[in-house]
Amino acid sequence: MDRQFFDRDAVAVAPDLLGACLLVDGVGGLIVETEAYRKDDEASHSYRGQTAANAAMFGAPAHAYVYRSYGLHWCLNFVCEPGSAVLIRALQPTHGLERMAARRGLDLPRRLCAGPGNLCRALAVTGAMNGLSLLKPPFLVALPAQALASVSGVRIGITKAAEHPWRFAVEGSPYLSKPMRVSP
Repeated sequence: MDRQFFDRDAVAVAPDLLGACLLVDGVGGLIVETEAYRKDDEASHSYRGQTAANAAMFGAPAHAYVYRSYGLHWCLNFVCEPGSAVLIRALQPTHGLERMAARRGLDLPRRLCAGPGNLCRALAVTGAMNGLSLLKPPFLVALPAQALASVSGVRIGITKAAEHPWRFAVEGSPYLSKPMRVSP
């Protein structure tokens, strides 16, 4: 995994991340669901230009963009080309399940990292990680040996530009945040 992998269109990076191992301080699993956001995308935090809050999105590729959604949940994004990022929506937990269960207050592996807020809580991702390199600790991101079968559909949890089929998931995964409505 290197900076060049991320220095591409987020819509190309998002499906390529499926099956990748994501660990934060040794805790995490396999990425099973992502969403892409581009600079020219009305749903993207970068759409109206750079601000102090979204500055990490305009920084170097292969860095974390972490923001708080609705003032409640942290969300982890991987910065791609300037102004674009991939939201990590769900993981299949494989490392540190006991720590994730304690952080989440539940012991159902299928739900530990289902949804961006749950994922961040399980992995202890906070705003303090905003702007950190994905290529150095506490992060470890490693691509799978082979591509996994995937599906795409419309993004969820947004109202603007929701019709774009830029939500990607490992086909048949029971670890998704919500069932996938597959695009035609």
